[in-house]
Amino acid sequence: MYIGIDLGGTNIVAGIVDENGQIKYQESVPTMNERTSEAIIQDIVNLINIAIEGYKIPRKDIKAIGIGIPGLVDFKTGNVARCVNLNWKDVPLASMVENAAKIPVFINNDATVAGLAEFEAGIMKGYQSGILLTLGTGIGGGIILKGQIYDGAHGVASEIGHMVVGENFYDCNCGKNGCLETYASSTAIIKYTKKLMVEDKIYSSIFEKLNGNLDTLNGKIIFDAAKEGDAVANQVINRMAKYLGIGIVNLINVIDPDIFIIGGGLSKAGTFLLQKVREEVNKNIHYNTIATGKIELSQLGNDAGLIGAALLGKHRN
Repeated sequence: MYIGIDLGGTNIVAGIVDENGQIKYQESVPTMNERTSEAIIQDIVNLINIAIEGYKIPRKDIKAIGIGIPGLVDFKTGNVARCVNLNWKDVPLASMVENAAKIPVFINNDATVAGLAEFEAGIMKGYQSGILLTLGTGIGGGIILKGQIYDGAHGVASEIGHMVVGENFYDCNCGKNGCLETYASSTAIIKYTKKLMVEDKIYSSIFEKLNGNLDTLNGKIIFDAAKEGDAVANQVINRMAKYLGIGIVNLINVIDPDIFIIGGGLSKAGTFLLQKVREEVNKNIHYNTIATGKIELSQLGNDAGLIGAALLGKHRN
């Protein structure tokens, strides 16, 4: 058995997961991310103890603990190099939890562990290589090559959201202009919808849906409006699909995986989004006579972070 920790900006989820990626027990607490790293790590340790006691499993039967974090990991030290959501920089997460729990601890980026979960127990199972793109507030990535997590030489190989794919009307919060996540994340489509409606003064039914309060706009509302035929919403979603397609084609040209998986909150748009992305990829591929990776929706949804974190130990041991 393994313990997985999905450390998010809103909640910390801990669970016991078996070798096949099945969740056997889980608990969660609010992150309250304004607190110190020490306080949050103490909650992680408490959750580990609660899970062990709740599932009534001997501590010696837990092979490893894995933690998925929304940031960058320094694999030489096991520290969280940077995590903007938690305001962490160079936090010794792995060693602090391992010293308290007396169980080996492994950490990695949350999108990377979600990709591992899909490989072990989801839509990627049976393939040797795949790339997960998580479409949420930003865009995360998880890369599996030859059955193993690919982090790159310096641990930043999966920063797919910061691939530059164009020239945009606003800068990414990383400081660059044209990052994929400024075109194809929920933040991106909200910003572009507001631009069309407020700056360009184009009418949209979205205005009535929100009773004129654009501060409550979210990705689901935009997709719902697009499915209903709203012109502004469709312009926004088509632009999103165009640049997401460009990003996927870039990854095909460099990595050429067996399969791409679309996950994250925006993946709930389902086949409406999936079909548009597939069409854009087909438009941009320059060798139509050769097969390329399938593009599918995530199978594990919100459980992917927990399952993948747990199975880090299976891949790292």
